[in-house]
Amino acid sequence: MRYRAGIETRGRILETTRALIAEEGLEGTTIKAICDRAGVRPGSFYNLFKSKEEAIITVVREAIDAVDPDPDHRGTDTVGELVGAYVRFLNDQPDLASVYIGLAVSGSKNNTDLKGRVIRHHEGRVARFADALVREGIPEPEANRRAETLVTALNGVALHLVLDASFDVDTHARALLGDALEPA
Repeated sequence: MRYRAGIETRGRILETTRALIAEEGLEGTTIKAICDRAGVRPGSFYNLFKSKEEAIITVVREAIDAVDPDPDHRGTDTVGELVGAYVRFLNDQPDLASVYIGLAVSGSKNNTDLKGRVIRHHEGRVARFADALVREGIPEPEANRRAETLVTALNGVALHLVLDASFDVDTHARALLGDALEPA
């Protein structure tokens, strides 16, 4: 019973965090606002999350996972599917994409825990892209280099979209994909 209550509370907190990000942006997504709207006490929040940033990163990770072409990480996704999933995340969840870029760039500057999470997420994504490139016939050392370049460039596309909502993500992502898949 207690376990179920904890899961329900966690769900309310994450749902509220998602809604606040969309409505109020990062600045309006405070722990007080989350707790008030979710109907939980701050102590309950801190039993489940170390910080507001951890709750936000969890929301962003769940949004990214929702478009993952290979959620079980069996190694069946193509680099095109991975790029497509990232583009879907940017196009379908612009508020979360904006928050993710903001946290990655400025939020993790003085927060070593958040910085570590962002770096691990980036490295994990690079590894998945590299594996997909190897399956496309690109030799491993070159696949690793191209994957790092591709993921970093996609993050640049995300940053551009955050700064200019009219930016054509699809066209730029397709061009980056074409570059990554050129014969070695």
